[in-house]
Amino acid sequence: MAGAQEKAAPKKAPNPAMAKVEDVPGLPRVLLIGDSISIGYTVAVREKLKGKANVHRPLTNCGPTTNGLANLDDWLATGGADKKWDMIHFNWGLHDLKYMGPNGENLADPSAATSHRQVSPEDYRKNLETLVARLQKTGAKLIWRNTTPVPEGAKGRVKGDELVYNEIAKDVMARASVPTHDLYAFANARLDRIQKPADVHFSTEGSDILADDVVRVILEALQP
Repeated sequence: MAGAQEKAAPKKAPNPAMAKVEDVPGLPRVLLIGDSISIGYTVAVREKLKGKANVHRPLTNCGPTTNGLANLDDWLATGGADKKWDMIHFNWGLHDLKYMGPNGENLADPSAATSHRQVSPEDYRKNLETLVARLQKTGAKLIWRNTTPVPEGAKGRVKGDELVYNEIAKDVMARASVPTHDLYAFANARLDRIQKPADVHFSTEGSDILADDVVRVILEALQP
């Protein structure tokens, strides 16, 4: 034989956050919209709200606002197009503010003259306004979750940009009378023990701690 066959790469286990949820009748339906930060806390939120709410999410990373514009109607049909949402807890931001290269290279060097933010602050505002207007048509209680901290050294992002985007979102939500869940402040107060070094993502323990605050906000909003 000419050579040993290469072993097939082991299949990656499916992310439990992407598991389809069977609703428990009589419980409120909650939809989490967001990127990998929300993916990180989805399972913990489900567990902590077991017996209190049916917690769904789109079976994908929701990415930037441009992705939301293209896919929001499909995401709102998660679990059945004929079913209504009682609450939608949503975020876009970290993918909007990240830098891309001239040919679509992901997480490009922000200092390079050819790099640009994936979604400019001006377009971020316009996109959010459109997305919020669509979400309001669902009749669900809406909670905007602002964008968590970008640490120094995070690839393809600049520390402080999240503050710019969060201020834009704060204004959009205030004008639309949508309450803001300040997860930025919650995370920022304990970053050294919950966030990975030079990375926008959180440890498993960190995501569980974020889930505690997400659950708190959801339960408060679900009160009659």
